[in-house]
Amino acid sequence: MRSIGEMARDSGLGASALRFYDRAGVLVPAWVDPVSGYRWYEPEQLEEARVLARLRRAGMPLADIRLVLASWSGADTDLVRELLKAHLRRLEQGLSDARSEFSPLAALLDDRENNMTSLRTAAAELSIAAPELAAALDAVRFAASTDPELPMLGGVLFDIEGESLHVVATDRYRMAVAQAGAAGHDGSRVQVIVPSPLVDAMRALSNDEGPVRLHVDGDRVTLEAGDRQTAGQCLDHDFPDYRRLLPAPGGRRALVEVAPFQKALQTGPVRLGEAGAPDLSVLRVEDDGTVTLCTDSDDDPNRIAVNREFLQNALTAGARDHLLLELGAPTTPIAIRRPDDEATLSILMPVRLDD
Repeated sequence: MRSIGEMARDSGLGASALRFYDRAGVLVPAWVDPVSGYRWYEPEQLEEARVLARLRRAGMPLADIRLVLASWSGADTDLVRELLKAHLRRLEQGLSDARSEFSPLAALLDDRENNMTSLRTAAAELSIAAPELAAALDAVRFAASTDPELPMLGGVLFDIEGESLHVVATDRYRMAVAQAGAAGHDGSRVQVIVPSPLVDAMRALSNDEGPVRLHVDGDRVTLEAGDRQTAGQCLDHDFPDYRRLLPAPGGRRALVEVAPFQKALQTGPVRLGEAGAPDLSVLRVEDDGTVTLCTDSDDDPNRIAVNREFLQNALTAGARDHLLLELGAPTTPIAIRRPDDEATLSILMPVRLDD
């Protein structure tokens, strides 16, 4: 017989997913140890688990998967074939519907691009305290995208307005925002996207205590620190309107001590991701304001799942011994703020718990 760990390794389903499918009556182990509760599977159940993994990756509803697996070993395959065909038709129809909706949206975007005046055509020159710039870049750099399909997110937005510089990064699943005081710019708002390698070079120049000078001239940006400088081309894209994505302070707030909380994330309960999916930490805020890591057996409707690695990165970037976690509904983004600087924050998208 196969252990649950062996089944997880060989089937492409995580151990947590196998436990869920057992509770749901979809793939029930052949034997469960009455003392330890450990699950064991017959060798022939491996094929069913692999079929289940493929069907889930294809987005087949659980009700149909039950019927497929119940009929999989039978001599009559008509029902299985019809269920597969029906799901494929649904997917094709959904793709056709999406194309019909996206086509006019693309036309609207073309019209807007022709009529918009970009903030990227302006120029700016300002002075920033090097430690402030370094701290701001450290707070957001982790959230910059590395997806080649989305080059406009492959850097950090420098948003200059009045006496402040906001830096912003996002990869769609998380966003980080920080600000630094600036002097010398009294013109209109200027935005440029600085590519990640140039951001790293700017951070390396910002280790001293004195001021640095930032120059923006159209699509070129330069940072000077004394007699040293780094410069390069900005990304030729517009950044999303991040201000629309910023949550207002609220929800259930919990003040966490970062070091022990990070240790708990590493050693505590974790929901192992299926093939290619991230490992998740499932959180709940208790009535006393503490944050609990939920186990697989916890079915509290208020629990919130989040990419564990992303949460750890955000806690590190927060650069404080204590941070505020704001958790709302299971579908509401999680905000991580500094108690002494709530304008610097990270936002993490929750992960829907299907299992």
